[in-house]
Amino acid sequence: MSEPTPAALPTKAIIGRLMREHIRPYIPQMLLAVVFMALVAATTAAYAWMVQPILDEIFIEKDHSRLMVITVAVLVVFVVKGLADYAQTVIMARVSMRIVADIRQRVFESLIRADMAFFHGASTGELIAGCMNNVDLMRDAVANTLTAMAKDVLTLAFLVALMFYQDWALACVAFFVFPLAFFPVSAIGRKVRKRATRAWAELETVTGFMSETFRGVRHIKAYGQENHEIERARERIDTLFMKIFKTMRAKAAISPIMETLAGVAIAVIIVYGGDQVIAGTTTAGAFFSFITALLLAYQPLKNFAKLNNHLQEGLAAAQRVLALVDLEPTIRDRENAGALAIDGGRLTFTDVTFAYGGVPAINGISLEVPAGKTAALVGPSGAGKSTVLNLIPRFYDIDAGTVTVDGTDIRDVTLASLRSNIALVSQEVALFNDTVGANIAYGRMEASQAEIEAAARDAAAHDFIMEMPLGYDTVVGESGIKLSGGQRQRLSIARAILRDAPILLLDEATSALDSQSERQVQEALARLAQGRTTLVVAHRLSTIADADVIYVMSEGTIAESGTHTELLAKRGLYAGLQNLQITDEPVAPKTAAKA
Repeated sequence: MSEPTPAALPTKAIIGRLMREHIRPYIPQMLLAVVFMALVAATTAAYAWMVQPILDEIFIEKDHSRLMVITVAVLVVFVVKGLADYAQTVIMARVSMRIVADIRQRVFESLIRADMAFFHGASTGELIAGCMNNVDLMRDAVANTLTAMAKDVLTLAFLVALMFYQDWALACVAFFVFPLAFFPVSAIGRKVRKRATRAWAELETVTGFMSETFRGVRHIKAYGQENHEIERARERIDTLFMKIFKTMRAKAAISPIMETLAGVAIAVIIVYGGDQVIAGTTTAGAFFSFITALLLAYQPLKNFAKLNNHLQEGLAAAQRVLALVDLEPTIRDRENAGALAIDGGRLTFTDVTFAYGGVPAINGISLEVPAGKTAALVGPSGAGKSTVLNLIPRFYDIDAGTVTVDGTDIRDVTLASLRSNIALVSQEVALFNDTVGANIAYGRMEASQAEIEAAARDAAAHDFIMEMPLGYDTVVGESGIKLSGGQRQRLSIARAILRDAPILLLDEATSALDSQSERQVQEALARLAQGRTTLVVAHRLSTIADADVIYVMSEGTIAESGTHTELLAKRGLYAGLQNLQITDEPVAPKTAAKA
């Protein structure tokens, strides 16, 4: 599974959905903004209208009594326009940002509820880039479309009304050329949308590549591959450059079309209107008032052409965003699912089969973890051990067979009740850039400070926490970067202790630790497992020698099972793994003899 590829949707369908789901709640605020936009439009038309009395009454007739009246009127018009423009800008900025915030929240909710299979098949960097970049593009489209469309329509309406008031015949002459722009502008818009879709998809790829590269920078430097990564980045950035450039080039084609049409219109007006002024059928003031209105109307007309480009870019982004919003998890509660009632926490797998995307991982296994006991899964890499653990909290659903807790099929209970009875400690510790206390309490957010500290003591973490600058209020950094591996693991164990769940899953929780840290963590894990149904995935066999039952896996099946002693006596796969680990113990290198 991977990030969804959005199917092409009609413009009307996308806009209709955005209106229904995101814009409708803000219509009252938008209507208030429209009132202020109307004031902006009316005062803009007033500029053009006042040209006539300024020319005819002041400069031609030299009427001094009208000078102050017109001057005050000009000042009032400018002040009103400035205040109205500020009000509508603030209102529409808040509305557009609020709409975008709502969409971003919906995308996050959809992603956080997606199946684990989705995240395993998608690049996290690309998902983040897609969510943030595409929503930002939608923001620009929303801001430009909602604001510019309403304001420009009103402005154009007032100016056109003034032009027809001044000279309807001249107005008809002025506007006959502009309908000709419809077809090229529409064609350019379609091209912009297609190219924008490709460009922003490439942007997600580049962002994902950089995220991956920075996460692996330690290995890049260790293997001296800086130049190799620089070349890879150059190829991707050049590809992105070309795709964005083609989009911008298509958008730029609007300008010469509109400029040419405007030039034709104004040239015709000068010839026709100038002839009327010379003939005395109209005044110079009326003519220049008309020209002023036409020039002021030209900008909204040009904006409409550009608005189509913004709209097409926004629709391309919206299509990708809506594909994320529409993600539906396949793992969900059944219609009549009830809460899981724990009676000891016995785990049972019966003839369970599972495959990742058609590739078999588990082949008809059956196993049992008795209530309150500890079972271990061992075997070579790729045998399916971690997959078994992932099936218990329903990170994935089995293809066949049953997984039960105390005899209840886990698919017949709610996910929330199932997972609330499970604590997970894995090799990859998930710590958040928050305080130590908040990270421990993540398993039970309502826990008191005393409970948090008690869990930390049981996990052998309290002492090192108190040595930190702010104790439990110390921020651990991104992924717990300020802590050692052993410290991170003990916080993870403290989190599991605080959760106090009857079922405990341990996924190679000590495999990445040094001997001293491993001993401390093993002691904490032993305390954590007491009285709990525990399933352990282990790499080091010495850590599970005391398990009540050990299942040895090979190629998705249970090859053998028994206690540590019983399995060694069988001289089978388990004994072979034990011998390999004994012979693989590191030998100290001999010191070279001195000359």
